[in-house]
Amino acid sequence: MQKEIEIVVIEDEEDILELIEYHLNKEGYAVTGFLSTQNVEQFLEEERPDLMLVDRNLPGMEGSEFVSYLRDIGYDIPVIFVTAKDNEYELEEGFEAGADDYMCKPFSPKELTLRVKALLKRSGALQKQNRLKHKQLTIDLAHNELFVGKEHIVLTHLEFKLLHTFMKHIDKPLTRDFLRDEVWGVEGEGVNDNAINVAINRLKNKIDPQNKQNYFQPVWGVGYKFN
Repeated sequence: MQKEIEIVVIEDEEDILELIEYHLNKEGYAVTGFLSTQNVEQFLEEERPDLMLVDRNLPGMEGSEFVSYLRDIGYDIPVIFVTAKDNEYELEEGFEAGADDYMCKPFSPKELTLRVKALLKRSGALQKQNRLKHKQLTIDLAHNELFVGKEHIVLTHLEFKLLHTFMKHIDKPLTRDFLRDEVWGVEGEGVNDNAINVAINRLKNKIDPQNKQNYFQPVWGVGYKFN
């Protein structure tokens, strides 16, 4: 499974930092906040965030100087400045320092999340998150489509959910009860073990008719493992 989209926020006003974190978390992003640029470089050495939101009025190193420094040492992480510096020359400074977008305070949380989404789309981060790959299989979660190699394979809604569930839990034995809950949901009460076996066999015949990849492995006394 692709990792969560991770966003770094550098903002020295704690209430604004919490506000930004709240709205980004609500959109499903993983957020790490910093009150200054201190420790950010060390964090970037260990993690690879998809986007940074940076205030310019920061203690220690000014935000645009920090971004310019990151660009100079090779970091190309997309950056949005969120700042009270709203003069035309300051806007120009921000873009010259390496910003991809620029927002002036006070800002609308809705506009912020829309700009974040637009930049993540442009950078390809959202597209990567919306695709899962394993061996010959690629599933596109945005369009509920499956490709085996370059061939588009048509699945029913239930087959797609079943495959998605297995691809989220590669190499982990899944019980039939778990599959019943995850795939059939509230309708699963009337689904017996044999119906689950039949659904898995139908799916196998669509994605690997010759069983060359040996995707589905029965696990005695448990259920199935996707390998």
